[in-house]
Amino acid sequence: MSLEPKIERRLRAAIQEFWETREAQATRQGVQTGRKDTGARSAVTGGAQMGGFISLVRYLLCESGIRRAEVYCQSSLELPGWYRPEKKWDLLIVSDGQVVAGIEFKSQVGPSFGNNYNNRTEEAIGSATDLWAAYREGAFAPSARPWLGYLMMLEEVPGSMKPVRNREPHFKVFPEFVQASYAKRYQVLLTKLVRERLYDSACFLLSDRVNGRKGKYSEPDPELGFERFIASLLARAAAMARTVAKQFPGPHPAL
Repeated sequence: MSLEPKIERRLRAAIQEFWETREAQATRQGVQTGRKDTGARSAVTGGAQMGGFISLVRYLLCESGIRRAEVYCQSSLELPGWYRPEKKWDLLIVSDGQVVAGIEFKSQVGPSFGNNYNNRTEEAIGSATDLWAAYREGAFAPSARPWLGYLMMLEEVPGSMKPVRNREPHFKVFPEFVQASYAKRYQVLLTKLVRERLYDSACFLLSDRVNGRKGKYSEPDPELGFERFIASLLARAAAMARTVAKQFPGPHPAL
C-alpha cells in the first residue's frame, strides 16, 4: 500500500517537523539552563513534537468534510473517565454533542527506552480501558461507539532495534517477546491493542534523527501503516458526516 503523493509529502513534513522541533527545544533548554539537556529528558520536557502529525490528521479530516470547529486539537480535549474524572486526548472529534473519535499521538526517543516503553504501554492500555468503561456507563450518551486511534513515532537507533533480554524469575514470557527489541515490542503492543479492540486502529512509524530531518521514515508493519490508519479514521468520519447531513440539512463547510 502506498500513500497518495500529497499525503506522503505532508507525512514527511510532519516527520521533519518532529525532529526540528525537538532539536530546537533541546537547544533552547540548554541555553536556559546553561547545559545541554539530556536526550530523554528533553523529549519529556519539550513536548509539542507531534504537532505536525496532529495538524496532518486534522487537515485530512477537514478535507473529508468534517467541520473544522468539530476537530479539537488545542483545547477542550478532555473526556470523562470511569476510574478518574477526565482524560485529556491529543485530538478529538465532537459533532453535535456526540463523541466521534479520539486519538493519542505519542513518541519516544533514546537513549533510555526501558522505563519509557513500560510507561507508554500502561498509558495506552489504561486510557482505552478507562474510556470504554465510561462509555459503558453512559458518560457520552447519546454518542455511538467512538473511534479510538493511537499513533506512535519511535526513534530508530541501535538501542531501540537490538534484542532485549527478558526477566523471567517465575514464569516464561510469551514467545513474541523473546529476544524482541523495543521496536518489536511496540509493534506487538499496537497490534494487540487493535486486535483486542481497545483501539480501532494504530500507526507505528520509525525514524532516525539524521534522515528524519529530511522527512524519511519507515513502517515496519503494513498492518500499522499510516494509510490504513487514516483510511479507518476517514471512513468513520465520512459515516458521521453523512449522518449529520441527514439530521441537519444545509451547508456544513469543512474549513
